[in-house]
Amino acid sequence: MRKLFVPVLLGLSAISAFMGATPVAAQQSTQLLQSEDIFALEWADGVQISPDGRYVVYVRHGFDIMKDNTKRSLWLVDTKTGAHTPLFDDAHSYGNPKWSHDGTRLAFSSNRDGRSQIHVYHVTTKTSSAITEVQATPSQFSWSPNDQQLAFLMPVPAEKTAFAKAIKKPQAPKGASWAKPPVVVERTYYQRDGAGILPDTYSQIFVVPSDGGTARQLTSGPYSHSGPLAWVDEGKAIAFSANRNEDWEYDVNESDIWKVAVADSTLTQLTNLPGREFSPVTSPNGKQLAFLHRGNDTIPYHNTKLRVMQLASQQQQELLSDFDRSLESPLWLSNDRLAVQFADRGLYKLAEVRLNGTLVEWVSDVGGTSVSRPYLSGMYSIAPQANKVAYTRASSYRPADVAVFDIPRRGTPKVTNLTALNEDVLGYRELGKVHEFTYQSSYDGTEIHGWYITPPNYDANKKYPLLLEIHGGPHLAYGPMFAAEHQRYAAEGYIVFYNNYRGSTSYGAEHALKLDGFYASERDHADHMSGVDALIEKGIVDTNNLFIAGGSAGGIATTYAVGLTDRFNAAAATNPVINWISKTLTADSYMGQIKNQFPAMPWEDYEHYWQRSPLSKVGQVNTPVLLFSGENDRRVPMSEIEQFYQALQLRKIDTAMVRVPDAAHGVTARPSNMIAKIEHTLAWFKLYRKN
Repeated sequence: MRKLFVPVLLGLSAISAFMGATPVAAQQSTQLLQSEDIFALEWADGVQISPDGRYVVYVRHGFDIMKDNTKRSLWLVDTKTGAHTPLFDDAHSYGNPKWSHDGTRLAFSSNRDGRSQIHVYHVTTKTSSAITEVQATPSQFSWSPNDQQLAFLMPVPAEKTAFAKAIKKPQAPKGASWAKPPVVVERTYYQRDGAGILPDTYSQIFVVPSDGGTARQLTSGPYSHSGPLAWVDEGKAIAFSANRNEDWEYDVNESDIWKVAVADSTLTQLTNLPGREFSPVTSPNGKQLAFLHRGNDTIPYHNTKLRVMQLASQQQQELLSDFDRSLESPLWLSNDRLAVQFADRGLYKLAEVRLNGTLVEWVSDVGGTSVSRPYLSGMYSIAPQANKVAYTRASSYRPADVAVFDIPRRGTPKVTNLTALNEDVLGYRELGKVHEFTYQSSYDGTEIHGWYITPPNYDANKKYPLLLEIHGGPHLAYGPMFAAEHQRYAAEGYIVFYNNYRGSTSYGAEHALKLDGFYASERDHADHMSGVDALIEKGIVDTNNLFIAGGSAGGIATTYAVGLTDRFNAAAATNPVINWISKTLTADSYMGQIKNQFPAMPWEDYEHYWQRSPLSKVGQVNTPVLLFSGENDRRVPMSEIEQFYQALQLRKIDTAMVRVPDAAHGVTARPSNMIAKIEHTLAWFKLYRKN
């Protein structure tokens, strides 16, 4: 990772100015963004401001070109002087920083001792040590109110089943070479994309002295408990989220807030609402618990609500009941005010919520922790005593940097950037300009919000090839944020169009549910094609060169589209669902997806599943199709694209299948795979691009 002490060299005012930079840096000659530039990108995440507001520690992400992975180090920024120094920046991986309440220590995770452990850094002595010696990976750790203990989650092996105990296993003779033993699977939730077949474990809560010692398990039983963990009852208990019903693996829409006593592991259920209660946080005076709540209707999307409980009486109130957005990441500012994060029309915003139901917006440029495509992303932290907020701030032309502001009494806060992590690269690249627009879908007049990127050196007198790129989910959202993939396509001369079609989040529950029972279908197809037509009407698009691409849900929309229209010269679909019957019965998401997105089991309503499958339209496809997928994908198994590939081959339609070894559903997680996706797409489209 580059040691770039930008704040010291440039000063805070200069760094803040970078956020308003145009796509072209005028200081020196620029060049177009190349694939190899992706290895040089960096971004901030895990931002944590110290209780006194003096320091911000963050996880600095960058790509390691030699190991082809993401490197994570811990850096510290002085909010007064701008001094920017590494705490830990070496061959190991670091993350999850958490300040102690008194600000003298910093807990973090690291594999520096061979496996992931919790470490504590002492600010005054600038020394650190591991405080756990555990066999599995700890997560979601939380300081006790007196800073004497840390709570955390860790997987614990389940007790062997009767079947497993009954299996006789003869021992191989010394020196013999036997096959690997069979893996017995009996759990309902037995696989996860990116992890493969899961070990038979349950997530349990532990505590450990913050000076180091033996970790003590507090919860037990065949249940998985979830963080974040909130200390309650003056540090005598820990609140968490869990579904402790017998059939909890089938109740995908249910969880409650519980607390476990630190002294004797006594469990007490605190909530019992229909749906999921999660993300508990304790008020400064310890008398209130804020948490998030989501309903249990069998629909694919619910707005997440904010609730506050009086711990003594367990009385609750819901805040902002009529607010048609999902609230996230609540943190207490004082005993009568909270901070929240929420997505609104393709932007992540931070705001203050008062117990009287008032919402006061602060900033709307949270983002930049997703660098490949412009998904909504980002996070924040607060220092209530110092009245300061730190967050990941991004723009259309830069990934996430660290920014801070003082919480205003009224009006818009003055934001200061503390880092400028990509000026050494993107400051000398000419990027495409991002434009915002809205239009109406031809299906039913629904307003669709979109963006398009014009190529560098754009000439208004010319018309350019158009690349429609569709986001996944579908209950996710794009925004006007930096995207390496989109900017790379623009650098090759494409106008890149992307939108938040029906089903996307950040536009309210009605918009998100407009695909309920119709994902994928002619409905979202109309949303995309209406945008293509709107851009053609602007007179900027070469109608002889239209292309379509997308990943996951966007890949479904792509493969479905080519069965409905021949308007595109070529298509590139990344890990698309091709057959909903086979997908739901082989993927890791089968429990929730069948229950929330389909009217019945696949064998009970075969026709519904089939009509929504791109494979049902394959007989109408004439468009050349590139299929790109990870061979270890368990969210959309590789057999999905194999079905489409073989069907197109049988029909003698131009098609190519690109199989990425060892890659899961997040096939672009490794930088070389992100580059491969981009360059394979560009090469495929070049074959069918007309002069």
